[in-house]
Amino acid sequence: MTTLLELSGVATGFGSKRVLHGVDLSVPKGSAVGVFGLNGAGKSVTMKTVVGLLRCWDGSITFDGRDITRMGPEERVRAGMAYAPQARQLFPKMTVEQNLRLGGYLLRRSDRARFTATMERVYERFPILAQRRTQRSGSLSGGERAMLAVARALASDPSMLLIDEPSAGLAPVVIDEVFRLLGQLREDGLTILLVEQNVTFGLRLVDRAAVMQSGTVVYEGPVDRLDTARVAKLLGVGRLLGSHLERAVGTKRTKSRPPRGAALKSSPSRRRARPR
Repeated sequence: MTTLLELSGVATGFGSKRVLHGVDLSVPKGSAVGVFGLNGAGKSVTMKTVVGLLRCWDGSITFDGRDITRMGPEERVRAGMAYAPQARQLFPKMTVEQNLRLGGYLLRRSDRARFTATMERVYERFPILAQRRTQRSGSLSGGERAMLAVARALASDPSMLLIDEPSAGLAPVVIDEVFRLLGQLREDGLTILLVEQNVTFGLRLVDRAAVMQSGTVVYEGPVDRLDTARVAKLLGVGRLLGSHLERAVGTKRTKSRPPRGAALKSSPSRRRARPR
């Protein structure tokens, strides 16, 4: 399978504090990859570095065969990336349609016909947003705002969606709806990189999982071959949640039975570099 996104030895941080200590991560084209870890593990920092909101101090980032390590955020959007942040970051006084038009701003400037077709597809996929296109986004429900954040990212017609904590702050019934929508995008062939605190939700959606600790990927591999006991230990969850993880990956295991002796990749520990 062709690799769309490749992180190799990526390090970054804030000021003199180094947060990432050499992150290695691959995202195959057409797949969904989930990044999991405790608070402070570096998940969201990794995402922001990929989309260009944080400067990469060391290492490299390759997207669709191009080195984008020094590219700015706008260039990465033009290359095919779209980012839906955890806090949604909508413009509450603007309407749904105005938020969507901002998401597709670069595409609208370069190819108006493609932008129009993309907006039509977005409204078809999110009919509730089509009904509320003239409504201010600040008046939407939590679930509708979550959908708008994803829809705004899709307005640029990306080849890859990067989404941070899509289930955060949502009721279980709304989480199920978000899961259904993301599952449809995945089935349609959109590549997805997901950061998610709700591990059982995330594992149901993705093909591959990576666990982060202290700014590095310490364990990763296909979901249908995960050592759920080890994942539960790395994430510090109890026995009850560990059983939930096992159920979350159980269906995928029945679809893909690995050969005996198949092993997951365990990332070697790295020496932490001194802060710059």
